[in-house]
Amino acid sequence: MSQQVELIGGQLVPQQSFEAITQISSNRTLLVQQLTSKAGKPEPITGLKTLGEVFQHFKPTVNVGFETAEGKPVKEELKFNNLGDFSEDGMVNQSAFLGDLQSERDTFHKISKQLRTNKILQAALQDPESRQAFLQTLQTMIQEIDQAK
Repeated sequence: MSQQVELIGGQLVPQQSFEAITQISSNRTLLVQQLTSKAGKPEPITGLKTLGEVFQHFKPTVNVGFETAEGKPVKEELKFNNLGDFSEDGMVNQSAFLGDLQSERDTFHKISKQLRTNKILQAALQDPESRQAFLQTLQTMIQEIDQAK
């Protein structure tokens, strides 16, 4: 509830109003995109009272093209059934490609954390012989993973 004051005939009259929409913060970005496959002139739709009904009526989807690290194209269709589907987690949950990228990112974060915090590993990497042995072990593991594919 916000309170505004209006001056009428020299007297202050407080105004009570109930605002259902709050002002959008200035650090937000609005993205507008067509999320239906219907072409042509837009038609007004009446009778939709909730956001859920709007999603159910329009069934917004978008075809997205991704590119792998090797340069191969990957096409996926993202469906939006509620506002949560527009979030990072909402899109990752319905996209195998984005799910794989998130798994890679999480793995790299874990490795990075280990490299920064593991004192034994840091000491091993300081010694040239230990470092070479560690790299050889990693290369062997990579080869085994590649052969398992």
